[in-house]
Amino acid sequence: MANRLEGIFEQFPNRRREDMIPLLQAIQDQQGYLSEETIKAVGDYLDISINKIYGVATFYDNFRFGPVGKYHIRLCHGTACHVAGAAKLQKELQRLLKIKDGECDKNGLFSLEVVSCIGACGLAPLIEVNEAYHTSLNTASLKQLIDSIREKENAAI
Repeated sequence: MANRLEGIFEQFPNRRREDMIPLLQAIQDQQGYLSEETIKAVGDYLDISINKIYGVATFYDNFRFGPVGKYHIRLCHGTACHVAGAAKLQKELQRLLKIKDGECDKNGLFSLEVVSCIGACGLAPLIEVNEAYHTSLNTASLKQLIDSIREKENAAI
């Protein structure tokens, strides 16, 4: 673990408190999520308590604490999306993928994360799949999207 983080730590040689968020982002970019082990290593490196790091990292929706699938789905559940049917989309995603919020499917293909707001309220309801927005969804268009991803993956095998 230390070897994988060494290169990232070298980017933040001053070990300042204000480096915490960019450091966590760099680790997540490299590893896909923040493990307990990496949180501890960051705490040791910056001389900050693990509780403080978790407090900051859990405040922001963009940090993840478990592995994500090849297709990471972020479902917006902000006010506009909620009013436009995000709860129905969440139920449909859970049915289609057989996972719940914060989980990754057994094949590592899909993961689901429900977030408080993506910031595209005029396009509600929406999901983000690997940083690509899919907007104005309903259960039928959501099923079509998931089916098309599965077909693409099956064709690649």
